[in-house]
Order: sequence, then C-alpha cells, then structure tokens
Amino acid sequence: MEVTKAVIPAAGFGTRFLPVTKAQPKEMMPVLDKPTIQYVVEEAVEAGIDDILIITGRGKQAIERHFDKSYELEEALEADGKLDRLDRVQEIADLADIHYVRQKERDGLGDAVRYARKHVGDEPFALLLGDTIIENDTPCTETLIDEAEAHETSVLSLERVPWEQVPSYGVADTGDVESSAGSFPVNDFVEKPPQDEAPSNLAITGRYVLTSEIFELLESTEKGVGGELQLTDAIRELDDVRGVELDGDRYDIGNIPSWLRANIEMSLHHDDGEINEAVEALLREQSL
Repeated sequence: MEVTKAVIPAAGFGTRFLPVTKAQPKEMMPVLDKPTIQYVVEEAVEAGIDDILIITGRGKQAIERHFDKSYELEEALEADGKLDRLDRVQEIADLADIHYVRQKERDGLGDAVRYARKHVGDEPFALLLGDTIIENDTPCTETLIDEAEAHETSVLSLERVPWEQVPSYGVADTGDVESSAGSFPVNDFVEKPPQDEAPSNLAITGRYVLTSEIFELLESTEKGVGGELQLTDAIRELDDVRGVELDGDRYDIGNIPSWLRANIEMSLHHDDGEINEAVEALLREQSL
C-alpha cells in the first residue's frame, strides 16, 4: 500500500464567515501572509505528495488563480527588484501538480469526496479538509500515511475536544482501547452525537487516509445528519479503521474565533522577526 495522491474538498459556502465569504472562498481566508488552503497544500507536499485534487464549487475560482502562474505579477516584481517576493510567488505555482473538479451541488462532505473517484481510481489517498490548518513538527498527513502503509488500512486523525463541542464533530468509539502513541483500532464512529450519547470526546479533525473502498460505500450510504451525505457514515462501514491522536495545534478557519487564534499564535513563531515583535508588543499592551 502506497499513498501518492491527496484530495482537498473546498466547496463549502463558509456561512460562519459571512459576509466576507459571499464573494471570497473561506479557504482563501488569510492566515498571516498566506491563504488557508496554501497551508493545507503545503502539508500534503511536506508529506511527500505532489499529485493533489482540489474539489471546488461555484464561486471558488480564486483558489485556482492562486495556485496558477502569474506572468504579469512576476514580471513586475522582477522589474522592481523585489526578488524575495518573486521567489515566494513562483514557489506557489511550483508546489505540486494540482487538479480541479467542481462539485455540482453542495450535498455534504461525503458527496464531495465522491467526485475524487475518477482521479484516485483504486489507490488509497490522503484527504485534507481545505479549511483546517494543523501545525506540527511532523506533518499530520505524513504520520497518517506512515500508519496507513504500515497497517494497510484507513487511518484518521483524532483529537480530544471539550465535551460541550462533541455535537459539532464526528466522534470515535474506541471501546476499551486506550489511545496512545502510534495508531489504534476504532470500533465505530458517530456523526455529531448529543453530548450525553457520545462514545468519547475523540473527534475527527479533518485529516484522513482512506482506501478506495470508501467510494463504493459512499454510493450505498443514505443521507444522514443535516440531510447531507456524511463521510463519517460511510467510514463506519469500512472493515478496518485506525485512529491517531493528534499531536499539534489545529485551527478550524471556518469560524472567526479559531481564525483569530491562528493568526495570533502562528505569528509568534513566524519566520519574520518584525511580525513576532509587533504581535508580542500588542499582546503586552492589551495585558496592561
């Protein structure tokens, strides 16, 4: 089993960020000097993947333009002698082989993943949600790939969330198995359960490695929570699934508080010292 392709769903409306997402994809919301989806693509590339399919929707053309080559901009930067900025712009277009397919109707994450079937074929693939940034010394996707290839099965990233947040997530049932370093078997998953019915507070965190069996299961899965085709419902039917407890910082850029936290926390270890100092000074002022 070898994972060589990644799929990034990026077709949602981003309603929690309206009105800014009325004309701008939520995946293009900036975190410091890069749009959210660039961090996601970079994570896949750092995990050794250079074949990436992004599933878009109506009004998401800005994503394609961002990863495309911009001749006019590059010429202007070179003429102005702004070579450091030129390098950063050129690096974006050279990150990976990026392909696109448009989801015709927004009908849930499970429906979006179905659009990857022709591109992925019978191969296992990494799945990274386009509005979630995970900061870690070792890319989360790389860890999942290592575990998936070692056990030849699907592997999901899980994180312990506050119990009051459990109804917002797909939640893992690990039975009597204690999570630990490495991966562990998962018995079942429940999509957005009431807090008092949740089997655990181990939530799916937007990173997966899935075998191609998931496509057949999605075809036979009925619509679930919210009247949408839920990926979690199809994952429940996989013969063997393992989990990895997330080690790192996760930011859900689909909501404003998490987006703000991402900008502040990530600025404190940005490679630009001027940004670090400015944010640290601001935080000191606010603490007075």
